[in-house]
Amino acid sequence: MTKTAVVTGASSGIGWATARRLAAEGYDVVAAARRVDRLEKLAAEVAGVRPIPLDVTSQESVDALAGALDRCDVLVNNAGGAFGLEPVIEADPADWQRMYDVNVLGTLRMTKALTPKLVESGDGVLVLLTSTAGLVAYEGGGGYVAAKHAQKSMAETLRLELYDRPVRVVEIAPGMVRTEEFALTRFRGDREAADRVYQGVAHPLTADDVADAIVWSVTRPAHFNVDRMVIRPRAQAAQHKVHRTPAP
Repeated sequence: MTKTAVVTGASSGIGWATARRLAAEGYDVVAAARRVDRLEKLAAEVAGVRPIPLDVTSQESVDALAGALDRCDVLVNNAGGAFGLEPVIEADPADWQRMYDVNVLGTLRMTKALTPKLVESGDGVLVLLTSTAGLVAYEGGGGYVAAKHAQKSMAETLRLELYDRPVRVVEIAPGMVRTEEFALTRFRGDREAADRVYQGVAHPLTADDVADAIVWSVTRPAHFNVDRMVIRPRAQAAQHKVHRTPAP
């Protein structure tokens, strides 16, 4: 029987790339996100992709998706994002609330809704897309760092709580990844500021790089668990140490 994988935040970036890669591996992929037009475009391009609208901040939306599934073998909690880069003492609580709602509570809602189906599959894989921000703090990252630390703690706790059930809990923690929307969203549409994040970095990670890590982890044998995979571009030795070539 064909396995089913659910990918949240599949309308762009890492989610889009992961849905494509899992479909290529033979999964029936449920691509879930708010922007249904983009999901339909993905489904038109890639056989094996089924678009379903989803807002992870809405329990009603999450329940509707879960109710539409006969089975779930893989859940990739990818929906998330960073909003703003202000210092903590200047931060807008609404931005922090939004980051917590999407990254943390969104992951919680999806995990609660689909873990029973992951258990029923006999070899479920629960993936949480966190970040190196969940490992090390940095200036201006307060709200996102807090949310990703919470998400990392959720992965660690789930692994302990599900230890006697047939579900692997995988955390993928990327460093600098250049996608079409992440930095642009963080800088509220300021393209120049978003581009400066990657200025001088020859080869930041791409969405396909992260999707490759996700799919490799998911397709390991049932006894093989990837607790946490930290991936960065070679140019990024740490959060604050990035090799940049000077502009000509």
